[in-house]
Amino acid sequence: MRVTHFGHACVLLETDRARILVDPGAFSSGFEDLTDLDAVLITHQHFDHIDTEKLPTLLAANPSAQLITDPGSLDTVAKLDLHSRTVQPGDTLAIAGASVQVVGGQHATIHKDIPVIPNVGFLVDDGAFYHPGDSFFVPDQDVDVLGLPTGAPWLKAGEAVDYLRAVAPRLAVPIHEAVLANPAMHHGLFTNLAPDGTEVRVLPRDEQTSV
Repeated sequence: MRVTHFGHACVLLETDRARILVDPGAFSSGFEDLTDLDAVLITHQHFDHIDTEKLPTLLAANPSAQLITDPGSLDTVAKLDLHSRTVQPGDTLAIAGASVQVVGGQHATIHKDIPVIPNVGFLVDDGAFYHPGDSFFVPDQDVDVLGLPTGAPWLKAGEAVDYLRAVAPRLAVPIHEAVLANPAMHHGLFTNLAPDGTEVRVLPRDEQTSV
């Protein structure tokens, strides 16, 4: 598995056969120049996970790519006049030889006065990589590489550590960090408090990394 982090929640996952982009949002950049994508996956409707200005151009440059979204993003995609497939937790997708399991279902609570929206996580190739979106959902199967949410209005650093411990991957790569002035503080906390057997590795921006 090769991973490229385009900032915040956006990652490109490359297997031996598939190129899958997850959550190309407004706080990320560089993904808009990608070609030869097999799928674009959206975990939920928030603008930092789906950039409505760049998404049509991205898909026009990748005419064979499937657009896969959670139920809550349906209206957003429809307004852009884009064809998409809506998935639910429990669905399994086959994308260019890669398998993608859909898990989770709900966004983490931001505040009791803000309605909870749908959010799905994506497990690629039986846990080779797991992108939880904005949630603390722990899948039943083992996770090799976890995209670990680092900073958000719905997230405390201690909760991220507890989530890291609950999933207990071989490798955790911090994502969803754009709202933080100094994410390195959180990265150090993750490293110091990670469970035994888990490595925390900050991926270089816009560079393909074998994980």
